[in-house]
Amino acid sequence: MSVPGPVYVAADGRAYDRVPPFCKVSAVATPTPDSLINIEVWLPTQADWNGRFEGIGNGGYAGTIAVGAPAMVVGLRRLFAVATTDMGTAPSANNNGDLLVGHPQKWEDWGHRATHVMTTVSKQLIAAHYGRAPAFSYFNGCSTGGQQALMTAQRHPGDYDGILAGAPANNRTHVHTGLVWNFQAQKATLASTFNSDHARLITAAVARACAVKSGGLAQDTFLTDPRTCDWDPGELQCTSPLSTNCLSPEQVAAARTIYQGATNRATGRRIASASTRGAESDSLFGWQSQGRAEPQFGSLFKWVFGLAWQATTYDFDQHMAAVDSLLAPILNANNPDLGAFRARGGKLIAYHGTADPLIPVQDLINYYHRVAQAQPGSLKVGLDRTRQFFRLFVVPGMAHCAGGDGPNAFGNLFSGAVVAPEPPAADVSHDAMVALQNWVEGGSGPDALTATKYVNDQPAQGIQAQRPVCAYPQFPKYVAGDPTAAASFTCADNGNAASAVLNPAPAPEYLR
Repeated sequence: MSVPGPVYVAADGRAYDRVPPFCKVSAVATPTPDSLINIEVWLPTQADWNGRFEGIGNGGYAGTIAVGAPAMVVGLRRLFAVATTDMGTAPSANNNGDLLVGHPQKWEDWGHRATHVMTTVSKQLIAAHYGRAPAFSYFNGCSTGGQQALMTAQRHPGDYDGILAGAPANNRTHVHTGLVWNFQAQKATLASTFNSDHARLITAAVARACAVKSGGLAQDTFLTDPRTCDWDPGELQCTSPLSTNCLSPEQVAAARTIYQGATNRATGRRIASASTRGAESDSLFGWQSQGRAEPQFGSLFKWVFGLAWQATTYDFDQHMAAVDSLLAPILNANNPDLGAFRARGGKLIAYHGTADPLIPVQDLINYYHRVAQAQPGSLKVGLDRTRQFFRLFVVPGMAHCAGGDGPNAFGNLFSGAVVAPEPPAADVSHDAMVALQNWVEGGSGPDALTATKYVNDQPAQGIQAQRPVCAYPQFPKYVAGDPTAAASFTCADNGNAASAVLNPAPAPEYLR
């Protein structure tokens, strides 16, 4: 199908301008009798193509091509051949995979197979269309797309030269279990649930207590490095039944349980990283959403236990073992050995917001530590070796993939429930994908990126503030000058990476 441009209207109704003419190819792959993987490839004209390929990740349980459109459009504007897939889960909704019960081949397609199939088919189409293979291949995804990214680096290291991985759901079975833990905490009593006002009250109290302690400024409404924050929700407990703007004793208990994180109650072993302080009140995935009638993304457990599964009866000992036995081998991308990806010259940039309520930022920090520890030498030496091919950017105040109170636009053009705006400049300083491309194609890896906070997250309303996001283990540190200017900050190591107390990790049996 030929699409003339310059306006493209995606399946979700969003209209995009400045789109060059391209050929849209739809393909279907059936690697197993129960597989049906839809793939879409967009090919610029022969004269326009820059000789590169970009694979785009999906979100949630996928099930549709449309979720990839914004990132695909930007890639096409930059004259990449771009492709995405529904991951073989149609007609599942983005956050509901109930229709996948009884279809284990579709679980495997979603877990890892569809991404590799999409990549292989896309490269074949590109070579056939242009008469030559792409000179460089890149992958870009966040959330489920981040899982796709890390799964690709681990299982198919030859597929991409550069990978941009945002907020990856790579520890999939345990991240979902963490959401069930948070759900149960809010269902302990009728008075344990949080509404949006309670969640905002908590986040504001956390920021007042820990903005400076976390390495930020007193006026920040978000945390820079939340690992140092030990704020206790008891500080908001109501002093009388008539008190307002406070938490009931039951809510205080629920909040403490959520901050504890999912634990095997029979063994005391940690299952998943706990919810991060400062990430409670996101409008889409915050605590008020996590305590609704059914836990977010609970379909995964129905694949194991059937449609009658109830989150309130989930046993974090026996049921977790059953889930991991069936699903961990096909869904979890926890392998810290990226040696094959590194050996072929691959470069990986990962990012994660400190205010992400869905996938705690500590989960990605822990994975980065495990990659570093897989290198010879101490953790510090391992971190130095790891940054030669893999750099992590912890983004203060960013929510899940985008949004949040902090500067949050830096080329993280994942598309989903929240669409990140484009940065003010498509260069190595402001755009993570451009920085990745520069690194892959002979330049140096980025030590920092300038993140932008637009007024109301709308570029047309102007820039509210900018701040660097730094290659871990460094974080932005204010030096002097205008606090809304990135130049007023430097990147510095706060020493928190070396602390086992500040970096609680799941037990080894939950890192499969």
